[in-house]
Amino acid sequence: MELFIDSADLREIEYWSGILPIDGVACNPSLVARAGIRTAEAVQKIFEIIGNDKRVHAQVVATDFADILNQARLVSSWHENVFVKIPVTLEGLKAIKILAQEGMKITATAVATAHQGFLAAKAGAAYLAPYVNRIDNISSNGVEVVRDLVRMIDSHGWETKVLGASFKNSRQVLEFFLAGGHGAAVSPELLKAIAQHPLTDASAEGFLEDYLSTFGTTEL
Repeated sequence: MELFIDSADLREIEYWSGILPIDGVACNPSLVARAGIRTAEAVQKIFEIIGNDKRVHAQVVATDFADILNQARLVSSWHENVFVKIPVTLEGLKAIKILAQEGMKITATAVATAHQGFLAAKAGAAYLAPYVNRIDNISSNGVEVVRDLVRMIDSHGWETKVLGASFKNSRQVLEFFLAGGHGAAVSPELLKAIAQHPLTDASAEGFLEDYLSTFGTTEL
């Protein structure tokens, strides 16, 4: 199972990559805009923070076929471990087919249905990124889409991975992995909610108090 920080905030990336065994970072134009840093600079600085052996999923902004091709080739040239995120629009699927034939590492993103995921995997995408919470918000079931994608990949023997995104609570992340999802892109806010628990904090404080009350020191 893979874990990616879903952010372009360099401070948050540095903080969480120092705590958790992450596999890389995923970002999109909205996250980049929120961080106030252009994609090219963001990708460079992210690799400087997390190391060149990790993976960064960086997205094109273009929406028409020719421009998607040009931007994807540019993004791919930045680093050998960049996976180019392309939304699964008709123009995007057309581009994925061409670029995958060129050997580009592609993450098909904004996947809303298993049907779209099938088409992107068939076109050669290395990752499929279903938006779990957004799917839930349109009265569908994001985890069920993930489960269908995983079954499809397994039954056909494809090497494509399912990279879940757009999580809004820790339960969605857990259910995603229980459904067989291969990797999750999780926001810093949600990482904090997942990693911490009041019971654990209270237990650690209690252990410290008991030890100090007896020995008067933290030496073991």
